[in-house]
Amino acid sequence: MDIRLYNTLSRSKEVFVPIKQGKVGVYSCGPTVYNYAHIGNLRTYVFMDILRRIFEYNGYKVKSVMNITDVGHLLSDADDGDDKMAKAAKEQNKTPEEIAEYYSSVFFKDIARLNIKRPTITPKATDHIQEMINIVVDLIEKGYGYETDDGIYFDISKFENYGKLSHMNLEDQLAGARVNVNTGKRHPADFAIWKKAEPNHIMQWQSPWGMGYPGWHIECTAMSNKYLGNLFDIHTGGIDHVPIHHENEIAQAEAWLGQKAVNYWMHSEFMLVDGGKMSKSLGNTWTVENLVERGYTPMEFRYLCLNTQYRQKLNFTWASMDGARTSYQRLCKHLYEHKVSDVATDKAVIDKYLDEFHQAINDDLNVPMAMGVLHKIVKLPLSKDVYNAVLQMDKVFALDFDKITPPAQPMVEAPQEVLDMATARQQARKDKNWAESDRLRDEIAKAGFKIKDTANGFELEKL
Repeated sequence: MDIRLYNTLSRSKEVFVPIKQGKVGVYSCGPTVYNYAHIGNLRTYVFMDILRRIFEYNGYKVKSVMNITDVGHLLSDADDGDDKMAKAAKEQNKTPEEIAEYYSSVFFKDIARLNIKRPTITPKATDHIQEMINIVVDLIEKGYGYETDDGIYFDISKFENYGKLSHMNLEDQLAGARVNVNTGKRHPADFAIWKKAEPNHIMQWQSPWGMGYPGWHIECTAMSNKYLGNLFDIHTGGIDHVPIHHENEIAQAEAWLGQKAVNYWMHSEFMLVDGGKMSKSLGNTWTVENLVERGYTPMEFRYLCLNTQYRQKLNFTWASMDGARTSYQRLCKHLYEHKVSDVATDKAVIDKYLDEFHQAINDDLNVPMAMGVLHKIVKLPLSKDVYNAVLQMDKVFALDFDKITPPAQPMVEAPQEVLDMATARQQARKDKNWAESDRLRDEIAKAGFKIKDTANGFELEKL
């Protein structure tokens, strides 16, 4: 069965054709380890994980590479501002190595909690400085790089197709500035591939141009090339990488190699918070640990992510997390009833649902449609075959359906209005609004149900 992927480069779905039969190489832009990864960041890694799992479900051997950025990523994401790692080190009175080690460790713990498979290779930028210097030297020799007082820059006017990923017009780029004007640059939008370091900069290496450090974009080109070769299958990242980081990656890689470097570019959309931007300045950059502190499980957050297609914005609210928790817990209870059943289901019926699931995931990772198939199959008469089919699907979902335990109470089908009141009561308890909590409990009782608080949320019983 063909796998169809949306290629940002062509703005269309394309049938995936591997470079090597039965194998796929994927490079994913990893974290800059100067702070905790927030749930918006982690949504992108859930997408990365789903992509890998779908290929594995289709029988491919996946080689996944995700870099760890521990130098060179400036505050502007372009060529101005402090280095994020150096700034964090100064603020926390630690070395950049200590900062990188700590936040890398937390990041890997977070992705493990979300059942995101650790990539095959996770190279650190600081371990590949020489490879980056070699590329910069080659770009200068080929006429694409030039030296200024503060670094080595890539001349975008020399690269004929600059802007092809984001569909930016080169003339507009040459006429206007994307970053603060640097009088040493030939064009305002030229980008740094190596920066000369000030004497007091705490991260710097010897180079042909004196002491310095790499530009952010050159890092991914060096590491993807080293581990995946001159041409690899898929490059992934967040949608925010398209206009600067990935555009510049394409320009420098193709100028250096004299050929295309990547066949398919894939990007996940933003996560919003309450319909607006997620940002540290707004204080709404929640972490996995924040979710756990509020009583949610990492699997409930993963479940929330899977219900929105990766190319669609996902609006995070605490109400949506409540809904995800309720839906996930009810689903697990249904599945447990299937698990303990000794009744069989006709194989043709099971195969029909598995085929629908397979078609959905192969259609540009349409996981929400695949989740719809899951919800349909669990409504079949109780059967261990249904449970086993769901375990097949869970190779992609990774929602721990193999770990479900007996529900604390027998399954109770409650009207949506009762579930809504129960969810609202849960929020009232979190807010320590005991009067509202008691009122909602009484309303639920009037509707014919008793609510019981549990470690995972609540249980409902018919009165």
